[in-house]
Amino acid sequence: MRLFLWIVALMAAAIGIAVTARFNPGNVVLFYPPHRIDLSLNFFVVLLAALFVFLYILIRAFRATVKMPGKVAAYRQQKRERDGNKGLREALKALFEGRFGHAEKAAMRAAELQENAGVAALIGARAAHRMRQGPRRDNWLARISDDNVMKTARLMTMTELLVDDHQPEAALEAVRELNTSGTRHIHALQMSLKAQQQAKNWPEVLRLVRSLDKHRALHPALSSRLRELAYDDMLSDGTHDAESLLRVWSTVPNADRIKPYVACRAATALNARGLHDEARLVAEESLAADWDDRVVRAYREAAAPAGSAALLMQIEHCEKWMHTRPTDAELALTLGSLCLKQKLWGKAQRFLEQALSDASDPRMVRESHLKLAQMHEALGQQEEAANHYRQCALATIL
Repeated sequence: MRLFLWIVALMAAAIGIAVTARFNPGNVVLFYPPHRIDLSLNFFVVLLAALFVFLYILIRAFRATVKMPGKVAAYRQQKRERDGNKGLREALKALFEGRFGHAEKAAMRAAELQENAGVAALIGARAAHRMRQGPRRDNWLARISDDNVMKTARLMTMTELLVDDHQPEAALEAVRELNTSGTRHIHALQMSLKAQQQAKNWPEVLRLVRSLDKHRALHPALSSRLRELAYDDMLSDGTHDAESLLRVWSTVPNADRIKPYVACRAATALNARGLHDEARLVAEESLAADWDDRVVRAYREAAAPAGSAALLMQIEHCEKWMHTRPTDAELALTLGSLCLKQKLWGKAQRFLEQALSDASDPRMVRESHLKLAQMHEALGQQEEAANHYRQCALATIL
């Protein structure tokens, strides 16, 4: 419809011009002595229009010629941008697909565009790392070492890859550089935690675990396991003497002291250094908060000297616990062992036999038989002692 209207308009214009020109008797005289040119007005108008069109075309051609280098440069830049962006998309797609060789090649094409160089270097570094090409990974990261815009992304990527490559010292150096820039976020703390764990820097692991727990950034099971590993290493370190062990224990928060795995490690370490009074206190506080057989075992190993008020207090505590836990084999074995040390023969035999009947662990069966054998031997009942020694040996073999 629009084309039809244009045709009608052009035809009307042509008819109007033809009619106007037919009844136009005017002349145009161009005089330059001694020359004279006479033209009809209609022909002059046609010539003027033709000259205008010619000049317009000439000027447009000149301008297009002048702008040609800029257009060529812009076209080439657009082509580079298209190719670079296409390479970046292909690199990301290949990286997520696990085609790391293709990802690195596409990253090389993407890096030709300056705007994509930083992101392409990170993709290339990750791809090279997945192919276990450490030098190529480091070369990718070195490309953007002077790029302040990509500094945080580079350091985070470097930390993650170095932790995965089990290079904790280098990873921690990247974390320190990241911290100096004032960047502290959850993922950085998580990467730092993994690096500190690999470096076996357990005090720092505990600090990071507490920090991440405040942000709920660790699964409770993982948090508990990391705390257990840290306290196990700190408290079980054979280089500690009694004084240094007490100093380490003083740094443990009260909320952690009563946890069974911490109390068990601490009581065992204190017993090994002759600090039985401290070990008993640790075990009693933990058992009051949360019952655990491992802590009961450590409490048994922290038995006070025979005839002392501390040993009688231990027996009293165990008897009180027996009222609420009458079928606890570990507690029965502990109470029987304490009574045996105090030479309360009747109670010792009753609780040791109860522990033997309730025991399901070969270790407890073996220890119960051994304690009964020692009791009968102390009472001069050699036949019963020999029988329990034999049962202890059989339990050891089995």
